[in-house]
Amino acid sequence: MSLIKTAIVCVTAAVIFALVQGQGSVQPNCLGCICEASTQCNVSVGCHTPYAGAYFCGPFLISWAYWADAGKPVIQNDDPNRQGAFENCVNDLYCSAETVRQYMGKFATDCTGDGAINCEDIVRVHKIGYNGCNANVNANDAFWQSFRTCSARVNVD
Repeated sequence: MSLIKTAIVCVTAAVIFALVQGQGSVQPNCLGCICEASTQCNVSVGCHTPYAGAYFCGPFLISWAYWADAGKPVIQNDDPNRQGAFENCVNDLYCSAETVRQYMGKFATDCTGDGAINCEDIVRVHKIGYNGCNANVNANDAFWQSFRTCSARVNVD
């Protein structure tokens, strides 16, 4: 089973790489592991409200505010101000990966204090937010366990 999961993560990373190659500083394997930890990179997950006031969509579980902060990227020929543009983008693997890339282009920060911005910082900004990304994480949380397993499997820094 672990060979199958490794293959799925590698294929996901390869697809994301093909979609966003050379566009920004987020490594494709890092994007792949964020996607894997968020939803097992399920592109049919849709949108849900896990608690009052929260609304997350797509394989990266992106909120409207995150998407807006990223500059409201859209699928080709869509209008970012059209109702449904957010959902169309973040439920699409390419557009959601582009949303993460653009968000990190604006907000990536050295959360760990090691003097470099790497995948650990990117995932912290994605999951926690750039303002509190230096907070301790619950290592037993399913997201963090999945991310750590994936990042070790594909050798993400």
